[in-house]
Amino acid sequence: MNAVRMDWSREEISGIFHSPVMDLLHRAHTVYRENFQAGEVQVSSLLSIKTGGCPEDCAYCTQSAHYDTGTPGQSLLSVAEVMRKAAEAKALGATRFCMGAAWRQVRDGDEFDQVLRMVREVSGMGMETCCTLGMLTEEQARRLKSAGLYAYNHNIDTSEAFYGKIISTRTYQDRIRTIEVVRKAGITVCTGVILGMGETDEDRVAFLHQLAMLDPHAESVTVNCLIPAQGTPLQDRPPISPILLVRVIATARILMPHSMVRLSAGRQGLSPESHLLCFYAGANSIFAGERLLTAPNREVSADGAMFEEFDLKVMAGDLARAHPGGAGSPAGRG
Repeated sequence: MNAVRMDWSREEISGIFHSPVMDLLHRAHTVYRENFQAGEVQVSSLLSIKTGGCPEDCAYCTQSAHYDTGTPGQSLLSVAEVMRKAAEAKALGATRFCMGAAWRQVRDGDEFDQVLRMVREVSGMGMETCCTLGMLTEEQARRLKSAGLYAYNHNIDTSEAFYGKIISTRTYQDRIRTIEVVRKAGITVCTGVILGMGETDEDRVAFLHQLAMLDPHAESVTVNCLIPAQGTPLQDRPPISPILLVRVIATARILMPHSMVRLSAGRQGLSPESHLLCFYAGANSIFAGERLLTAPNREVSADGAMFEEFDLKVMAGDLARAHPGGAGSPAGRG
């Protein structure tokens, strides 16, 4: 079994990323089988608990106040509504429930206290509870940890060199610092990237290098494909090749062998065969449900049919393994 490394050079990563695709797939699948049960996929669910009005200018985001995207604003959901959505997700097989709020950073007060109650309640259901709320202070991270938060998502999005072309209201180092705050609080880290925003292969090697240098590696690495949204600066970006997505997933699996690699936004444009290649390359988690925050996602019934056709099994999350019966049935399979 290969040792886990945090000292990869960009040259090494470039060599892996650009290797012949059959060789890359074979190497990635070997690493995957050394560390995970092949054919097991964790099902996660993502809910927007507060939508729109974000002061950030992320060029891909429908929730930015800088763009007219037609996305209706929504104030913070009630704890009861979030619990209802979490129960629905669990019934569809989700073992991880993620809550996202369109904030630049968390502010102390009634709304944050309400989020803490949501975390306590969802965690009490035996699900891995994840939040993405923007930047955090160390004290806020500690309070989330005390409430039972299992994971915190804060994506790096792209390479540091390309970052300024996508976002100007927050620096790359702001993102790295937030990840460090999460790690210091003892919360598992979820971070990743968005493909198809106009980045080059050099940028892709650079963001994989950034992720691979985290010590320890993020427990969860999300790989998203841009969903071009009307009204945003990236509305006319063409879709990326599925093989490019596979290359990124395979390289991430080789570099970060113990991390969950999550095939995230943009799946609705992928064929079942493209999904299968992604799973073979080492992706072992999907987000189920017809919405990911404000973006469309693949239909639940299509995921159920895919699980059946490919003999995929739902992976129990860490907390679900501690609470028997928490895994439910595969998405879309009653």
